[in-house]
Amino acid sequence: MVPPRPYVPASAEGDRSHWRTIGDLLPYLWPKGEPELRLRVAAALVFLLIAKAATVSVPLFYKQAVDALAQPVGATTVAVLVVPLGIILAYGMARVLALSFQELRDALFAKVAQRAIRSVALGIFQHLHALSLRFHLERQTGGLSRVIERGAKAIETLLGFSLFSVVPTFVELALSCGILWYFYGFEVAGITFVTVIGYILYTYKVTEWRLRLRREMNESDQAANSRAVDSLLNYETVKYFGNEEHEARRYDVGLRRYEVAATASKTSLSILNIGQAVIIAVGVTSLMLLAANRVVAGTMTPGDFVAVNAYMMQLAQPLNIFGMVYREIKQSLVDMEAMFQLNLVPREVTDRAGAKPLAVDGAEVAFDDVAFSYDPDRQILRGVSFVIRPGETLAVVGPSGAGKSTLSRLLFRFYDVTGGAIRIDGQDLRDVTQASLRGAIGIVPQDSVLFNDTIGYNIRYGRPEASEAEVREAARLAHIEGFIESLPQGYETLVGERGLKLSGGEKQRVAIARTILKNPAILLFDEATSALDTKTEREIQANLREVSRGRTTLVIAHRLSTVVDADEIVVLEHGRVVERGRHAELLARDGAYAEMWRRQQEAAEAKSQEESYGVDSGKAGPAVEPEALS
Repeated sequence: MVPPRPYVPASAEGDRSHWRTIGDLLPYLWPKGEPELRLRVAAALVFLLIAKAATVSVPLFYKQAVDALAQPVGATTVAVLVVPLGIILAYGMARVLALSFQELRDALFAKVAQRAIRSVALGIFQHLHALSLRFHLERQTGGLSRVIERGAKAIETLLGFSLFSVVPTFVELALSCGILWYFYGFEVAGITFVTVIGYILYTYKVTEWRLRLRREMNESDQAANSRAVDSLLNYETVKYFGNEEHEARRYDVGLRRYEVAATASKTSLSILNIGQAVIIAVGVTSLMLLAANRVVAGTMTPGDFVAVNAYMMQLAQPLNIFGMVYREIKQSLVDMEAMFQLNLVPREVTDRAGAKPLAVDGAEVAFDDVAFSYDPDRQILRGVSFVIRPGETLAVVGPSGAGKSTLSRLLFRFYDVTGGAIRIDGQDLRDVTQASLRGAIGIVPQDSVLFNDTIGYNIRYGRPEASEAEVREAARLAHIEGFIESLPQGYETLVGERGLKLSGGEKQRVAIARTILKNPAILLFDEATSALDTKTEREIQANLREVSRGRTTLVIAHRLSTVVDADEIVVLEHGRVVERGRHAELLARDGAYAEMWRRQQEAAEAKSQEESYGVDSGKAGPAVEPEALS
């Protein structure tokens, strides 16, 4: 079995096509089976066109008002006052319509955008849960949530800037050039078009340069800050060796690099602003010269002169923030690439075509010549075979690294075996659905991690649809009901991050209650008590024996004292079964199991002696209870 390629952020793999990323997003903006959302998209596009049509009509009304006011002094009062008044009112109405339809467009599209964000984030989240345990063990802690968070935010940013800023600007440019061409000829439209395109290209080139400078500035700042923090955290070491000046020089190297990069970044901003101003000024001046000549020649009116200038100024307003818009869009695309890249991580374990639900009839578990390796050059299990008969308990013991916990991961099908087969009631795990398989197995692991929620929620997690009475019954059977009811908030008590507000024994009992509520046919105890003190371990072991009565149970243990009552004990060493039998039989053979038993008994006796006698300056004496110190 070749392990899948682990997740690598897009930035580390080279640039993934921005167009491909946009292509990944487009289906979410025109979703299948969502006629309401498609209607919203269509209406938003119509409103966009209406808003821009109203916007480009504003200079025309402006021109007519100027021409009307420029009539000879001898004109009638009606011609001087009434006509400009109507045009001015139309001018004002056009501005209101432009803003109103722009806001209506945004309001209509808001649901489409938010649904896209929700659908993408949910799809990525579901895909992550479908990936193998290998992927999640190799990931950086917290990295995935940050990728999803940034990616979802990037969608909103991209839509906000591209659909509500860039696209409308180009629509306005096209409409403006068309109007200018129609009314004033190719020369006026050409100057406007060349000016705007030149402005955009110049801004793009300089912004790319500025982005590189900005990255250098950020890297320099981060390096300087890291050195400062590292030096201050190791304050005593710096003092021990008298290296204050050395640390100052190292810190100043980062500060000097930041100084150079920050100066270049600021200078580049000035170059950008000056260049943009020059391009707009050249374009406006060229248009005004052309229009002025035509006014003198009588082919254009003063209103036309004003309108041409107004079109250019109107286009310049959204272009002023083009550099910032481009930078934000590019960063959004990078963040979206990293998120969509997660969808390319293959699922290592999948349901086969036509896989059927597991049919449990007695719940016999059989490991048949099972071989497994996490990597091709590291074999973990080598031909492991055993059978757990219905209702019986089988324990697997062995030294660390023998492959014991790997058995539980294979039984849950977090990985597929690389050789042999695992069967439940004769059904190969690879031939049944994962959901039905995992629904038939309950586990109490060594470290029962709880959700940062209430005790009741964590118990109900075993079967979310369970009633309150069933949750309480599970707590009673796990012998934790009394503890819960003694708490001021009872089942509504928050357990904290990973259940840290509870003791180890309390967490294990919550995990036992959760498994009882699930009511599985097969139980798996993976070092369920190895992290507990002796007293708590004995109590939990009694709970586990009670819970497993009548169920097929696999116990993975390091402490042999916890498995002496098992129906069969399998001893693993280096991924192979070296012994099997009941506790007494294995002791009588005086083999690997007996040797492990003797070592653990000696360690237990030594620990018992340490607990019976205190140690002070190397001299043994009677232990003193903490309360006696007062």
